[in-house]
Amino acid sequence: MTSVFDANGRNVPCTVIEAGPCYVTQIRTKEVDGYDAIQLAYDDKKEKHTNKAEMGHFAKAGVSPKRKLVEFTRFESGHRKQFGDAVMVDVFEEGEFVDVVGISKGKGFQGVIRRHGFSGVGGVTHGQHNRLRAPGSVGASSWPSRVFKGLRMAGQTGNKRVKMINLQIVKIVKEKNLLLIKGAVPGSNGSYVIVERWS
Repeated sequence: MTSVFDANGRNVPCTVIEAGPCYVTQIRTKEVDGYDAIQLAYDDKKEKHTNKAEMGHFAKAGVSPKRKLVEFTRFESGHRKQFGDAVMVDVFEEGEFVDVVGISKGKGFQGVIRRHGFSGVGGVTHGQHNRLRAPGSVGASSWPSRVFKGLRMAGQTGNKRVKMINLQIVKIVKEKNLLLIKGAVPGSNGSYVIVERWS
């Protein structure tokens, strides 16, 4: 993350995202596929790391092999994109709001206090000595004699698909295809994210 000053002199925290160039590698239509969508590819990769099926897919679009492929079903009606066309950062505008999808940081196996915000058992009276961060009772009595599904327990935290909505674009650097988006986005530094417009 970084920060920039807005027109009023306020320091705005923002995340820098490289949003292009993305290339059109497939166009789906209702007549052929049953729905309208456009597939974009991003980030070059070596041919030796690409299988023959992927090589044929990229060759049809006339682009070099890419690492990330994403389909977008929401786009402007009447778009005129063709195979191999580049989609740059100029499709966005400063001040508009977008949604950002990514894989959150993995935090490993965590207890209920960190994972769900439990407060622990509380006091240390009546002889208890190691229950401060424990979840407490998890089961019922003789009925139903089991633990209900969905009960909040310890387990793997993070490493899930997360969508942050209503994030504002603070600044666009067209020369380097950079978006400066207000606030934080899911994922670690260098990870892939999907930026979705509201149109």
